[in-house]
Amino acid sequence: MKREFWFVVGSQFLYGPEVLETVEARAREMAEELTKALPYPLVYKVTAKTNKEISDVVREANYRDACAGIITWCHTFSPSKMWIDGLRDLQKPWCHFATQYNMEIPNLEIDMDFMNLNQAAHGDREHGFLGARLRKPRKVIAGYWQNADVQKRIGDWMKAAVGVAVSKEMKVMRFGDNMREVAVTEGDKVEAQIKLGWQVNTWAVGDLVKEMDAVTEAEIDALVAEYEAAYDVATDNLAAIRYQAKEEIAIRRMMDREGCKAFSNTFQDLYGMEQLPGLASQHLMALGYGYGGEGDWKVSAMTAILKAMGEGGNGASAFMEDYTYHLVEGQEYSLGAHMLEVCPSLAADKPRIETHHLGIGMNEKDPARLVFEGKAGSAIVVSLIDMGGRLRLIVQDIEAVKPILPMPNLPVARVMWRAMPDLTTGVECWITAGGAHHTVLSYDVSAEMMRDWARMLDIEFVHITKDTTPEKLEEELLVKDLIWKLK
Repeated sequence: MKREFWFVVGSQFLYGPEVLETVEARAREMAEELTKALPYPLVYKVTAKTNKEISDVVREANYRDACAGIITWCHTFSPSKMWIDGLRDLQKPWCHFATQYNMEIPNLEIDMDFMNLNQAAHGDREHGFLGARLRKPRKVIAGYWQNADVQKRIGDWMKAAVGVAVSKEMKVMRFGDNMREVAVTEGDKVEAQIKLGWQVNTWAVGDLVKEMDAVTEAEIDALVAEYEAAYDVATDNLAAIRYQAKEEIAIRRMMDREGCKAFSNTFQDLYGMEQLPGLASQHLMALGYGYGGEGDWKVSAMTAILKAMGEGGNGASAFMEDYTYHLVEGQEYSLGAHMLEVCPSLAADKPRIETHHLGIGMNEKDPARLVFEGKAGSAIVVSLIDMGGRLRLIVQDIEAVKPILPMPNLPVARVMWRAMPDLTTGVECWITAGGAHHTVLSYDVSAEMMRDWARMLDIEFVHITKDTTPEKLEEELLVKDLIWKLK
């Protein structure tokens, strides 16, 4: 689906038709120019002057799937009582853009006619009061509309809003339950659907096996050709690669048939399958699907959502797990990996297809998987947890590095990073907040985008940064616990 955002400009009849014509012309110009710099089109809809105009455009936005949110701006003074009914009923993300058409005050040209036309400075404050009074989740962005940093902030907000749209449409296909006796992968699926829009249901592994049996050799040939074009083949066990292709084709066919964008499985339930999907899961993630290991449906959905929020609608985001630490003084790092399933969008170089023994789960034969090192750079790790009665989104800033050890006997995809503010303090903060061992690691999605996403969906947000201390975080969590219980 092609997403777009609607530009709704506020004014009133007080200023006469010439002013209103100028406001509309400028609003159209701004929307057209901003569209050139933004990741999604900004479509001018109306210069709203009445309660009915505002209510009508909001009602239309609510029911147009392509509309991912609205951006409002008050070029002139727009009395905000007329916005009450529309904004109260708004169900899409809202950004209040406090800007003005002109960058500077024109010393010689400024007169009362100019002042009547260019009233954003107090028009946006009237508009802002109503947003505060309604206690409506909104993003406020102030600055000149042609500035690159302002345009980037709007673009990032748009990506977060698209993440909300994807969340509202999210269907997760579970093959089997979560790993036995694990706590954090449990959760209230009913509450997740109420709050986030996710439909999370189970399909039998036997149905997947039946779908695999229907895959043709020609279909496998075509997908293996895709593998060979995208990755270096570093194994002679071509049968293992072909088996992964069969698994991928079957999983994707079932997901597409049901409208699912994410899936989970568990190595404890592979009845009728020879191998745990490794390469299959990795390539599906590269195509934009979400994945969660060990039955973790929450991280599966979040992987798909962050991918959709990333660069070009499928950014460098992946299912991840903290495996082990390097605790040498001055070289404190976390090693992230998984048995098989890390998305190649994180790779620093061209991934290799390898086949190795997997000594866990119900594997009859050795599965093929992609092996690579993650790229260096600033990133975040994200965890959504069920606190009982509410959801909490935890985001931690990290700095990924080229792995400092070659680890020649570890045949998995791996990423190494330093957690903020440092490894041990970061671990203390993560554990204090209840962060899961499964995360989504993203180079493309920022913490501010995740904060916006959480605000739009009205869920708790916790951010661990270079300035976070365990003491401050503990106080913050205590206050938030009280606030969210009251809410």
